[in-house]
Amino acid sequence: MPAEPGSARPDRYKWVALSNTTLGMFMATVDASIVIISLPAIFRGIHLDPFAAGNISYLLWIIMGYLLVTAVLVVTLGRLGDIVGRVRIYNLGFVIFTLASVALSLDPALGTAGAIWLIVWRLVQAIGGSMLMANSAAILTDAFPASQRGTALGVNQIAALAGQFIGLVLGGILSVWDWRAVFWINVPFGIIGTIWAYRSLREVSARHPARIDWWGNTTFAVGLGILLIAITYGIQPYGGHPMGWTRPTVLGGLIGGVALLAVFVLIESRVAQPMVRLALFRSRAFTAGNLAALLASIARGGMQFMLIIWLQGIWLPLHGYDYADTPLWAGIFLLPLMVGFLLAGPLCGYLSDRYGVLYFTTGGLLVFAASFIGLLLLPLNFPYWAFALLILLNGIGSGMFSAPNTSAIMSAVPPEHRGAASGMRATFQNSGMSLSIGIFFSLLIAGLASRLPETLATGLRAQGVPAAAAAHAASLPPVSTVFTAFLGANPMQTLLGPTGVLDSLSPADRDTITGDTFFPNLISAPFHHGLTIVFAAAAGMALLAAAASLLRGGPPAER
Repeated sequence: MPAEPGSARPDRYKWVALSNTTLGMFMATVDASIVIISLPAIFRGIHLDPFAAGNISYLLWIIMGYLLVTAVLVVTLGRLGDIVGRVRIYNLGFVIFTLASVALSLDPALGTAGAIWLIVWRLVQAIGGSMLMANSAAILTDAFPASQRGTALGVNQIAALAGQFIGLVLGGILSVWDWRAVFWINVPFGIIGTIWAYRSLREVSARHPARIDWWGNTTFAVGLGILLIAITYGIQPYGGHPMGWTRPTVLGGLIGGVALLAVFVLIESRVAQPMVRLALFRSRAFTAGNLAALLASIARGGMQFMLIIWLQGIWLPLHGYDYADTPLWAGIFLLPLMVGFLLAGPLCGYLSDRYGVLYFTTGGLLVFAASFIGLLLLPLNFPYWAFALLILLNGIGSGMFSAPNTSAIMSAVPPEHRGAASGMRATFQNSGMSLSIGIFFSLLIAGLASRLPETLATGLRAQGVPAAAAAHAASLPPVSTVFTAFLGANPMQTLLGPTGVLDSLSPADRDTITGDTFFPNLISAPFHHGLTIVFAAAAGMALLAAAASLLRGGPPAER
């Protein structure tokens, strides 16, 4: 029986590969979240009002653009790594990521031009991040023998998942100092990682020269891109509707994107050297693992945004935190989630090498689902210890699942296809994050739209706000109100301050309306209605992911 690739490699090289690719994955995923918590400081820094008409698009694109590019490109770049060399593509990713970080921190413009500069360079940065994501797992799979692969991929994947939540804390801390520091932080690590990668990493698997599948690459990139762009615009207000799902361009994008992806599947089944080898899906371990990863990613991504809104918009203000400080403290209070990842990921990756993956993947997803059910039962003004315990369990469940599942996916494919398989795995995960924003924001906004306007109007009138002004504030799209709290601003000051209505009120009414507790108390019932829908859907997604994980079947040690 031929030796497993990497089994005869010197021990030193595999640890070099692990440490460098872990740094690369950590950087790439930190930047997927660091901007979320820093948006208030960024928008102030470029003198752009995020709540002005039309500016919500810039806000969403700064967040979604990075996720969209990584979702679209990782399969192509993983396949390209199989052809020209995984280390070569990975190293180039470090260079592009670092240079884009420099460009982002040097944004020379203000207002709309400054926002466009950030969006464009975030897309370029995402190209570099895609190169790192697409090839890191393949490099590790080549370097480590099967008996240690789960441990190595566990460390790598937990660094990636932890990066999403460390980014929230890091962004809050750095943005208090200077918004440009959010991007400068990448530069020294990028330079070190680039030099280290070029000096230390080497190709340890045979390259497989092939023709590039241009038709497959094009239909996949355009189809998935159009689909995710349509989702981005679907959660924005349109006409008199709280969301844009009835917008003709959104409907056209959804239909056109799905149609192009169907064409992509047809092309891949007929070309001699496809971008994605559909034959890989004949492996139950590969198919079930990727399906479970997609569903778990959708549940995880939606939870991340909902927890931030819950903390920043309601819980922290109710406990005396000023709106300007809530982004930082929201990140800090989410630390148990990261701790859960770090505790469970490497340990379960190691144990799965000995006992097989099935117990850990399915068991982890059941713990993951149970944590959502627990969050569903929490009151909005919860005791923090209960919240911390539930998000710790959520992190543990996600860590139990992620590392063994990645190991099972990568071990289920032939060595010559590991680059493409790594890209496909990353595409499922990144697409899940993008889809989750559209799905869960839509569910939340739908829940708010049915109750928030009347609640808001009644509450404002009770404090002396004229009926016309109260009706106008209540008629604004719920997504604008939610994003106001999400960005760490007092929604009542934002809604009523420019109208001059606050100046006409008594000092007592004015202080009540602009206080930290008025809006959270007012929105609690409508928000809880939307949150119930969101967490119920997330629990359902997690249970479906557990069922998909069970489909891998067979003796656990062999899957």
